[in-house]
Amino acid sequence: MLAHRPYDGSSKPFTIGVRPLEPARWIEPNDKLESYLAQKQELFADKYADVFAARENTADSQREIRDALADYLTGHHPHLYRRDGVRIRIAQGPRTVTFDDETPALLQAANLVQDDLAIMRKDGTVWRLVAAAICFPSTWVLREKFNRTLAEIHAPVPGFAGEMERRVTRIFDNLRVGAPVERFNWSIYDNDRLHHPLPSPTTSDAGFIRVERQTLMKMPHSRDILFTIRVLIDPIAAFHSNPDGSRLAASMRGQLLAMTDAQLAYKGMSENRDRLAAELAKLAALN
Repeated sequence: MLAHRPYDGSSKPFTIGVRPLEPARWIEPNDKLESYLAQKQELFADKYADVFAARENTADSQREIRDALADYLTGHHPHLYRRDGVRIRIAQGPRTVTFDDETPALLQAANLVQDDLAIMRKDGTVWRLVAAAICFPSTWVLREKFNRTLAEIHAPVPGFAGEMERRVTRIFDNLRVGAPVERFNWSIYDNDRLHHPLPSPTTSDAGFIRVERQTLMKMPHSRDILFTIRVLIDPIAAFHSNPDGSRLAASMRGQLLAMTDAQLAYKGMSENRDRLAAELAKLAALN
């Protein structure tokens, strides 16, 4: 199953759940790297305006982030990434990303990793989304979030306004260079598509766990924050073959039943909650 399982109770839904992250674990490529990068390449070619946006005054910050990622990847994952002049050669594929002046640097960076990338910038007292390469959104549309503040971006999230917004702002304000943090989010979808900007029609087939691993890394020169989002997907049926599957199913069921109506509606699980809970109960009773 997935390398990260926040539904085991370690990261409760609709909580901030930020924890320190060892810098050596910042980016975690796996054996699906080429598949993700191939899908990104198609989306950048076919749906550029839907998956990339950047303010003109972010060019220096984009280059800083691209170069930081290149240094990190070649240093921590040399079996996958090798620098060749102004190019990074990726072993899976094989694939090459060239650092040139024609392509936005954040897009070049996005073509190196499975993660989506977003740049958050302090604008007075608020943080604002000023550049992003988002190929694999979990039911949200980049053009509706671009250039918006944290409060505006998270306005649809139940319980975000007020104390949670203030706490998230403090986390952004106090983040230190070289000290990244991570958090997790999970939902249940009826398909395993990575590119998922719009809600799917409600069906009785919801059976895939969609996990987001999110990290925050403050850049030393621009002081902007790079927000990474890595999507991982697993079928709920995988609980059958996992030695810890019954415990994981029970934990997920408990969290699902604890969600409020507003939280279920936000995650698109209102109509399927009872059916999913019943299915998870059966899986929890297997062992």
